Amino acid sequence: MTERKPPGVSFESFVDKQIREAAERGEFRSLSGFGKPLPDDSAPYDELWWIKGKMHREGASVLPPSLALRKEAEDAEAAVAEAVSERQVRRILGDINTKIAEALRRPPAGPPLNLTLFDVEATVERWRAERA
Repeated sequence: MTERKPPGVSFESFVDKQIREAAERGEFRSLSGFGKPLPDDSAPYDELWWIKGKMHREGASVLPPSLALRKEAEDAEAAVAEAVSERQVRRILGDINTKIAEALRRPPAGPPLNLTLFDVEATVERWRAERA
């Protein structure tokens, strides 16, 4: 518990003294932002800054389901390019094709899906050609 401000001492000097003493004891070193630069304050003020920061730290997304599936399809294409085996390529394409087929049967909320199923055999052939 902090000590009470003695009479006759200005509030500012009392607080400054407590901060200085705490810094000398090293009490600020365990804080998550210690040693890091302050964020840029030139951007306009956003009332939801803390919500956006928390969502970014936790990897949350607010995309409509159709756009999230489009992004997942793009990520699948990138994963196919990085795949090390044909079995892995087929698994990646099978997983995304299952999701796309479900979305085509029951369209999700949001903008149009604009996706078709991946041609697994053609993609595997392209993958083999790139490895040769």
